Amino acid sequence: MKPPLFRYEAPRTLRDAVAVLASDPDAVVLAGGQSLVPAMNFRVATPSLLVDIQHVEGLKGVAIEGDTIVIKAMTRHRELELDPGVRRVNPLIVETMQHVAHVPIRNRGTVVGSLCHADPSAEMPLLFVLLDGTLVATGPVGTRRIAAADFFQSFLTTSRSQDEIVIEARLPVLPEGAGFAFDEVTRRHGDYALVGVGCVVSLDGSGRAQNIRLAACGISDRPVRLKAAEAALDGSLLAAGDLAAAARASADAVTQMDDMNTSMSYRRRVLSGLIQRLVPIAASRARGGKRQ
Repeated sequence: MKPPLFRYEAPRTLRDAVAVLASDPDAVVLAGGQSLVPAMNFRVATPSLLVDIQHVEGLKGVAIEGDTIVIKAMTRHRELELDPGVRRVNPLIVETMQHVAHVPIRNRGTVVGSLCHADPSAEMPLLFVLLDGTLVATGPVGTRRIAAADFFQSFLTTSRSQDEIVIEARLPVLPEGAGFAFDEVTRRHGDYALVGVGCVVSLDGSGRAQNIRLAACGISDRPVRLKAAEAALDGSLLAAGDLAAAARASADAVTQMDDMNTSMSYRRRVLSGLIQRLVPIAASRARGGKRQ
């Protein structure tokens, strides 16, 4: 299929981009376009105006500023995946990124674009919820920071105003000694996740879990922290019984009803299995004493 008619603007400055976006309530931002353009072709999205920000000055690149990784709006998935500095300070990003679609898509799609698309089965929104990332949005009334926990509101819905442009996204570096893991179950490699789980865990001197974080995608209308499972594991030795208790505690987090892809009960079984498999992997990496 082909998209309906639309106008196209490619401003060169952020100020102009904000002004053009605000001039039409049906305008949308075009960054990588790997989600937006297919949606337009299927007439799921019908914007009257595309505001292409690829030529806007200052919206490209990745930087590590102290304990924060700054990802500019036009940074492609593949750029982030291959950045040696990112791999050094937060290898969980690289591990997660390798599950995002396929390399040709990652070459064009942008990290911020994926966050703004807000598919509840996508990997990058999960990562930002897991790590307490933030997004920086600018619009006619100024610039604001939005916590990832507040940004994702429902299926393909965020707290970004229509006239705002997300100019960068921020993730923390992993704490020294923290272990991590990510995996997902999909119908085919490169598909959106039926269920995906990310984990970060540190261990105290006696080998007990502390500062544990778990989050999942594909189980609700947005990525969710698995706080009941975290509580079940906090302070534990991560024995088989502890992991089973955490898996049971996570069941109520699955609210996605049966759909054309799978059932709610299957998602619960997969979530349980991923938690029990990934937490020991993260703990094993934490015992290594450094980022790996």
